[in-house]
Amino acid sequence: MATFLYKLGRLTFRRRRFVALIWVALLALAGFGAASASTATSSSFSIPGTEAQRAFDLLEQRFPGASADGATARVVFKAPEGEKVTDAANKGEITGIVKELRSGSDQVAQVADPFEAQAVSQDGSTAYISVSYKVNSMELTDQTRDALEGAGKDAQSSGMKVEIGGDALQVMPHTGTAEIIGIAIAAVVLVITFGSLIAAGLPLVTAVIGVGIGVSLITALANVLDLGSTTPILASMIGLAVGIDYALFIVSRYRAELADGREREEAAGRAVGTAGSAVVFAGLTVVIALVGLAVVNIPMLTKMGFAAAGTVAIAVVIALTLVPALLGFAGKRIIGRKARKGAETPTLEKTEAAGDSTGAKDAKPNMGTRWARFVLRRPVWVMVVGILGLGVVAVPAASLEMGLPDDGAQPKSTTQRQAYDMLSDGFGPGFNGPLMVVMDGKGSSDPKAAAERVSKEIESIGVVAVTPAQFNKAGDTAMITVIPKDRPSSHATEEVVHDIRDAGKDIKSDTGAEVLVTGATAMNIDFSQKMNDALLPYLALVVGLAFLLLMLVFRSILVPLKAALGFLLSVIAALGAVVAVFQWGWLGSLFGVEQTGPIMSMMPIFMIGVVFGLAMDYEVFLVTRMREAYVHGESPGQAIVTGFKHGARVVTAAAVIMIAVFAGFVGSSEQMVKMIGFSLAVAVLFDAFVVRMAIVPAVLALLGGKAWWLPRWLDRVLPNVDVEGEKLQKQLTEEPVSSGGGEGGDGHGGERELVRV
Repeated sequence: MATFLYKLGRLTFRRRRFVALIWVALLALAGFGAASASTATSSSFSIPGTEAQRAFDLLEQRFPGASADGATARVVFKAPEGEKVTDAANKGEITGIVKELRSGSDQVAQVADPFEAQAVSQDGSTAYISVSYKVNSMELTDQTRDALEGAGKDAQSSGMKVEIGGDALQVMPHTGTAEIIGIAIAAVVLVITFGSLIAAGLPLVTAVIGVGIGVSLITALANVLDLGSTTPILASMIGLAVGIDYALFIVSRYRAELADGREREEAAGRAVGTAGSAVVFAGLTVVIALVGLAVVNIPMLTKMGFAAAGTVAIAVVIALTLVPALLGFAGKRIIGRKARKGAETPTLEKTEAAGDSTGAKDAKPNMGTRWARFVLRRPVWVMVVGILGLGVVAVPAASLEMGLPDDGAQPKSTTQRQAYDMLSDGFGPGFNGPLMVVMDGKGSSDPKAAAERVSKEIESIGVVAVTPAQFNKAGDTAMITVIPKDRPSSHATEEVVHDIRDAGKDIKSDTGAEVLVTGATAMNIDFSQKMNDALLPYLALVVGLAFLLLMLVFRSILVPLKAALGFLLSVIAALGAVVAVFQWGWLGSLFGVEQTGPIMSMMPIFMIGVVFGLAMDYEVFLVTRMREAYVHGESPGQAIVTGFKHGARVVTAAAVIMIAVFAGFVGSSEQMVKMIGFSLAVAVLFDAFVVRMAIVPAVLALLGGKAWWLPRWLDRVLPNVDVEGEKLQKQLTEEPVSSGGGEGGDGHGGERELVRV
């Protein structure tokens, strides 16, 4: 592989104008496709194999036009002090708003008058209008949302307090500001790392081009593949992260090759042949993690994973082709002004003086070298402190409770949260999450009697209210609304759902009628359970496949095993931090957590997929450099020092950039976005700086040469992909190669020399 990538790097360097033109054309075509494509709707959300989904499907069949999975809203009214909503003036205002909502949009399916639907509190202070829509929340038009938001303005002017809850106001969180902040911080870190604006700007430019192509293709194909408006968020986040990382690795290796006295084309070939090999396998681990989301068997997640994996693949190809092409355009400016001053080409001594980490014997050891030597002197202490530290942070993870946040997790300043609190005060917390019980009476000889039995069984469980059964025209299916006592995301409400389902088993055996529980609350409970059940299989799949892949890369059993165990340690520690902040409330005010509750059920798997890919990036880049030094004759300890000398600064910069990108999302007002940003930032912090930079070298130091042991029979079976460039190095030592003639060289087209190693 290294030989092929070496030739590819040199080719793209020489043909840089052609390569750059191809990528610009691809970006333009993808952008044109995205601009001309119809606006994406939300991907249909379904959870195959769950009771809540079966109930939704049954409702669509038996109650056509009921829009069971459509968006809902509640307009909540609270009368002024000393008044009631049933007073003539207030009642007239509310009745007028009911009429206004019914005529406000053709997407409205039904509007329930509170005075007819008994949606008035016992003390008469609070009432609410229930609104259901024909489409889900992401498909609502701006006109429909404006009509909903403007419905209560007249009532507010009359003195009543009016707030709106429900998922009808839910919109995709805007992440543009966070991404801009992340890119700005990345630019600063890259300038500090490279000391050159050109070198700093190149990874940013290529990453943005890759994300632009990937997201544009997703947008263009959204309606064809039913990708939905949520898919580009994951793709852009991951694409930006790995795009910067991969280009950073190539540029860093290119500068090191220049510092060793290589001609520019030769340096580009060697950079792509060595660091590019690490990029390929690091990219494969990310793709495995994202494609592995398919094991959860939730179509929305599967599509998001495949789309993001495609964006990662684009980032890899760009790093291998466009980055060396742009290095050709950059010329000598890629190494910074200090190294260029007074010389036409950079020499080893001048580049060392400029601060690049090379290998000069008289150069002052950089921070990575000094840290590696410290770890080699105290490997046991470093390993123990790192493992115990992460172990302490991981303790809260044992109390992890998963669920989906409701409007009660919104900031107190939002209308959704205020409507939630008004309903809780006026009617009880359970009114924020009613359950929909569906009775399929086709197998029953007396469906009405069966429905009465269902209602009595539910009442005996202990709930606030059970509405009379509503039958369809055929009379074989009924809907019953159940109001639990506690809030939707509470453990008590989850128990009510399970109790109803348990009672339904006896009812079916006695009457033949099947009882199903659905609704937003039940759907959230089933979704959380499905994610929880898929967590261990997903971990086993991702870590197992990555272990095999890393075994190919490192020709070792212990190094991949250590990489996988270190990743699990950092992930569990990150989950512990998330539980402590968002579930227990520790330091909650510092991160803007206004209400504690269960951890978003999608977050652990989402975090595992994203962080695993990034962690393996750092592992592959850092340890591959150690392996490269080891196979070229260095001792195990010296190989660790060499790996850190060349890779520590780059890995540190990449990790800081990713932490900054993810931490930018912590400032979001959306609880889910805040939680995802916090979890990813903390996980990268733990994995990059504690696991990869401390525990990994400590373990390798203790293992010594045994770290690179591979049974002979396995060595014969495994294909040699030559990630370290051992075959390439041997070939370049034995064969004369061009010093960089033609378009990409430095004017020595007719010269040939024997490359020294």
